[in-house]
Amino acid sequence: MASVQILDGGLGTSLQDQYGVSFDASTPLWASHMLVADPDTLRACQHDFGAAGADVLLTATYQVSEEGFARTKTADFPTGIPRSAVAPYLQTAVDVAEQAKGRDSAKIALSLGPYGACMIPGQEYSGAYDPAHDSEESLYRWHLDRLRLFVDADGNLVRRLQYVAFETLPRLDEVRAVRRAVRDAGIGAPFWVSCVFPRDDDALPDGSSVEQVVCAALAPLEGSATPWGIGVNCTKIHKLPALVNAFGENAARVASTGQLFATPALVLYPDGTNGEVYNTTTQTWEKPDDLRKPGDRDMRPWEVQIAQVVNEAYTRGHFSSFVVGGCCKASHHDIRKLKEQFTTE
Repeated sequence: MASVQILDGGLGTSLQDQYGVSFDASTPLWASHMLVADPDTLRACQHDFGAAGADVLLTATYQVSEEGFARTKTADFPTGIPRSAVAPYLQTAVDVAEQAKGRDSAKIALSLGPYGACMIPGQEYSGAYDPAHDSEESLYRWHLDRLRLFVDADGNLVRRLQYVAFETLPRLDEVRAVRRAVRDAGIGAPFWVSCVFPRDDDALPDGSSVEQVVCAALAPLEGSATPWGIGVNCTKIHKLPALVNAFGENAARVASTGQLFATPALVLYPDGTNGEVYNTTTQTWEKPDDLRKPGDRDMRPWEVQIAQVVNEAYTRGHFSSFVVGGCCKASHHDIRKLKEQFTTE
């Protein structure tokens, strides 16, 4: 079996479900608000994933942005946290993740959501951005500016990261934008690009096909870095077989042109739900009426379904290695069981 690293699960939903943490309009940084308000609880939650056997822990920085900090009011900063005061919180994110690792060999990945994750309400499932961030150029500038928050922070932060994860990208122009931003920010760590597929078809929220996604992520692009890994996150598990097959075939097609220096890794972390859908208006998880009964759904355990997808992808030979975990509603219990699927005596 090719190399498989186990990623952690849904941090925000685990904080809510396991630790009783609430997020609302007063916490615009969402799970990243814990860097400001309660690093100890954050550390405990991330440690659960480390103890469950996660090989890679994502930092609590998915919703980090200058705008999000500016909207976050504290006793020290009653009108919002200015950019000049952000660095210590970013240091806390890396410190906490390192302290939560279950073992020294575990790795840290910087979690960075799309611009839409920092909107109020979040728009990572729709890709419907405001006019000021509705082009590749504007998204490139936004992502570059956010990366520079980390690059400019004290504490040697970027060099302490083993990966950088651009997650839940809903738009083709944003895939290209982050590649440009990584290069111009001088990020040396391997990075991955994972996209979200919430539609009934196998297309991005902006309508782009998997072929277009893979081409935007891997094909040579002047002034851009090439990701170490590509894949899917925050997507329902029943969609994975078709998506992963399409990702693999299209990655092989790009590779066949001789334009890739290395075969990409597959990064895969679907939702760990039983069909629930996140309502961005009510900010709650809801189970549609047509999913209340099992019907024709695959009733095998979540981790068994993921393992089969990975094993089939390995057999096809399109990827160099695998990073596999869970997204929303995937708890540390789920990650422990997923780990067992890839553990041999």
